[in-house]
Amino acid sequence: MGNIFRNSGVIYSCYTTISRESENFIPEHIFTYIESGSLQINVGHTVYILKAGDFAFYVKNRLAKFIKQPVEQGSEYKSLSVMLDTQTLLKLKENYKYTDEKSQFQSVIGLEPNPLYKSYAESLIAYINTEDKPSEKLLDIKVQEIALLLLETQPQLANVLFDFNDPGKIDLKTFMVRNFHFNVDLNRFAYLTGRSLSTFKRDFEKIFSTTPNKWLQQKRLEEARSLIEKGKKPSDVYLEVGFENLSHFSFAFKKAFGVAPSQLT
Repeated sequence: MGNIFRNSGVIYSCYTTISRESENFIPEHIFTYIESGSLQINVGHTVYILKAGDFAFYVKNRLAKFIKQPVEQGSEYKSLSVMLDTQTLLKLKENYKYTDEKSQFQSVIGLEPNPLYKSYAESLIAYINTEDKPSEKLLDIKVQEIALLLLETQPQLANVLFDFNDPGKIDLKTFMVRNFHFNVDLNRFAYLTGRSLSTFKRDFEKIFSTTPNKWLQQKRLEEARSLIEKGKKPSDVYLEVGFENLSHFSFAFKKAFGVAPSQLT
């Protein structure tokens, strides 16, 4: 079970059971704080683990899967996330020095423990937990506050925070092999590889000699079969490889391999 406060780019999550979010496109930079429990983040083939007391920064225009988990039965997973929206950052950029150089940062940047981060998170959580929920105006000010705090404590992030360009054209094959298990539409894949949808489809068929939809389904089914043969349950696998629901996955699996996924366990 989960309880989520969401307003003005501020999200406060509380779960008493494991939450497996099949996929998430990160449209804006995010500051996050894990109050209790642990968070597993899968980005391509890289896995990040955040524990209670950890702070992190997510870089925008990335794909990630999240597993939110209480430490033990009866406890709670709690986290605070603040989206640094483009409009807020545009207002701040004139006051900071930065270059137009493309900066290469990993998708999830761990932030060193800092009493300023802790004070900020605790003050915002206190507002959220009051009987009278905070106003949008107050939350907007708190979003500006964490943006300024990050710029003061992590000045190297200025080039990331003030990069408002769309993703540039990247190697399509490498990207798709790394990210096929994310259940996002072709428009999103096209955008993240720096292409229009028509160019994405054309380039894709040149590289893989098939359509994106056919390749994605086959690749996901092959990955699912490998995971099931290694001992994973079909009910755990279908989300992991990019299917929306178990019944569709089971139907496609049996059609492709002649047996139901449950018969391999």
